[in-house]
Amino acid sequence: MLKRTPLFFAHQKLGARLIEFGGWEMPVQYTSIIDEHQAVRTAAGLFDISHMGEVIVSGAGALDFLNRALTNDARKLAVGQGQYTLMCNEQGGVIDDLYLYRWEEQMFLLIVNASRIEADAAWLEQQLKRITLPATADVRNASDATGAVAVQGPKVAQFIDACFAGRTTAGTKVERITALKKNETTQMHWNNRALWISRTGYTGEDGFEVVAPADVIEPIWEQLLRVGLPFGLKPCGLGARDTLRTEVCYPLYGHELDEQTTPMEAGLGFFVALDKGDFVGRPILAEQKAHGVHKRCVAFKMTDKSAPPRPHYPIWSAVPDGKKIGEVVSGTLSPSLGLGIGMGYVPPEFAKPGTVIQIESRGKRSPAIVVAKPIYNKAV
Repeated sequence: MLKRTPLFFAHQKLGARLIEFGGWEMPVQYTSIIDEHQAVRTAAGLFDISHMGEVIVSGAGALDFLNRALTNDARKLAVGQGQYTLMCNEQGGVIDDLYLYRWEEQMFLLIVNASRIEADAAWLEQQLKRITLPATADVRNASDATGAVAVQGPKVAQFIDACFAGRTTAGTKVERITALKKNETTQMHWNNRALWISRTGYTGEDGFEVVAPADVIEPIWEQLLRVGLPFGLKPCGLGARDTLRTEVCYPLYGHELDEQTTPMEAGLGFFVALDKGDFVGRPILAEQKAHGVHKRCVAFKMTDKSAPPRPHYPIWSAVPDGKKIGEVVSGTLSPSLGLGIGMGYVPPEFAKPGTVIQIESRGKRSPAIVVAKPIYNKAV
């Protein structure tokens, strides 16, 4: 049986089309993917992200443990800051990618992918037993008791303060929510319940994510919709979430990332702190940093009016006697650009921007070109 978030009935009330995603029954769209995508790019969109997992790591040994278990350097986080990071196996393959927030000096929140909650929590518990620490740490899976929403888009800053007025009590102390900087998080009380608000997101736009007790996430959702409506806020589903993140080349676990793919191959080496000391997977990742990888994740655009690329479509070299060189891992029609875009893995010699490739769809090959990431850049 599929799991449901605390907002399931709110989605039904709004007429959402619901689908299975990572074991959850989630809205894929309310009106249309293009309509919701453009709302986020031009105004504001509201997403249910309650299916994502929340794992709390606390104790005097929490920082040391996380630095041994994850790829990024958690020591760089001041209280009230967050960072993107990954957990890898001994072979350097990605178990999951996640966001790590430092709530307190000795308390951290990990936001993990919905399909990986149980696997991540079990892996962290296993590492806690394996890694020798100078002090104790505790891992607690708080996913079932927690809900979350993301409100994203260029007009969000015009109404978010009206939704969450009041004094902040922990994390980054600010006078108003819009005073948060990117990757900062703060705690405040809303209707006498503690919640955390972060200036983060998965769309390439400015925005905020709210983590709260599961029983208050629906009134938070309703208030955001009510206050944001005059600013063009629309509820958005997984369809728009996918087109938005693909345009800016944000990875999705199970597509760009899996346990057979390393951060170096995925182009995420920036989030691997090889200089911080030992951590799980470091020897393999250091080897790849020094000597290169056998495959690279590239972004591409279609160069004719072909059908949009889709995951698992073969990628071919574009020379007359071309050969199959890889596979698409994410592909869609870009609502912002009006053409097919995607990401895929190819050998390093085909990874340079400007390289012409071909994407096969139903036996027909169509031309595409490798481009620099992100595919869509608002500044251009």
